Amino acid sequence: MKKVITILMISSLLALVVACNSNPTKEDFSTKEETSETPAVTTENGNPSYDPKRGEGKFTKVDIGATLDATMATSGEKIAGVKCTSCHKTTEEKLVGPGWKGVTTRRTPEWIMNFITNTDAMIDKDPEAQAQLEICLVRMPNQSLSDDDARHLLEFMRKNDGVK
Repeated sequence: MKKVITILMISSLLALVVACNSNPTKEDFSTKEETSETPAVTTENGNPSYDPKRGEGKFTKVDIGATLDATMATSGEKIAGVKCTSCHKTTEEKLVGPGWKGVTTRRTPEWIMNFITNTDAMIDKDPEAQAQLEICLVRMPNQSLSDDDARHLLEFMRKNDGVK
């Protein structure tokens, strides 16, 4: 009796696997017109080419003043305390993620804003974000921050880097 039950279970499992892997809506690709899309230019590590100074995201121009917006920086410090400082230190020291000291001199405001708000795509496409991932070994989670929150964090990062 045990053999019959075992055979029935294996058969059912096999049928389930076959059913899940079948494609009942196969398309006939021979009738589709070929498009004349040009292949995307790729970087040396195979990522699609894009502006590495800006990163991947909607921010193409971030207007920052020559002086610090203290109100934004204070708000950004509060956001960092809730969302960021469990993984990032404000010094150069790595915690889980890299330290923030000097980040605004190494990265453009657009790159920082795009990384904060579009973390997954940046890690997937940006060679420098990928290099940090190799060092830190932990992928930064998407914190679901608003554009305003990200801007305030950027201003806090600028304050941390000595902008007055």
